[in-house]
Amino acid sequence: MILSSRRDLEAVLGDYLALLKELDCWFARCSTRFGSLIACGAGCSACCRGLFDITLLDAWLLKTGFDRLPADVRSAAEAKSRARLRELQAAWPDFQAPYLLNGLPDEEWTEMPEEDPTPCPLLVDGRCLVYSFRPMICRLHGLPNIDHSGEDFAGSWCTLNFRDTQPLEIAELRWSFRRTFERELQLFRKFSAHLTGTTLNEADTFIPTALLIDFAAIDWAAVARNLSRSRSPG
Repeated sequence: MILSSRRDLEAVLGDYLALLKELDCWFARCSTRFGSLIACGAGCSACCRGLFDITLLDAWLLKTGFDRLPADVRSAAEAKSRARLRELQAAWPDFQAPYLLNGLPDEEWTEMPEEDPTPCPLLVDGRCLVYSFRPMICRLHGLPNIDHSGEDFAGSWCTLNFRDTQPLEIAELRWSFRRTFERELQLFRKFSAHLTGTTLNEADTFIPTALLIDFAAIDWAAVARNLSRSRSPG
């Protein structure tokens, strides 16, 4: 049960897509400026594996693109996602719809192995099925996330990029990451208020499980109450 109108949610999504477009423009400028030093581009999917955690806003974004795919394509991706879900539920039996990570004990989801080779269920022949609707983390991955102030928001970059160069000191790679992440949080808070009736600062899932969320079937007000209880002291 969505507590606000779909129009309100789509308006937030439109603002979020505009923010992501700014991020895409930064990445494109870096790719143009540094050419062969950056391997990221169409057909490169080395990073599209494992379990990336994303916000519910990114999950809504993914579902928007996913629901536009042909039924047979969706079915194949959903089958892969359900296989991943079975693996997760073997470790976390209480990991049920809407598959939020925040209620897991001791934030165990932050310890997922980085060497996980399992491809993203949205990856087919090395290309993303919903590239225009991919989450922010997919757009950030590959380059160092250094703010204009010098603050490092990632601490790493894809090892296929800048192989013989130290990119952390390259001023042309820097961007307004702090402003971007602050704006992302504002939009997430607005989105969560429309969805659940409560302004949340955090609600995350994995990319495979995001594809399995039936947003219209969830009692989001109850979800918000449960999240609040799980964070309450004592």
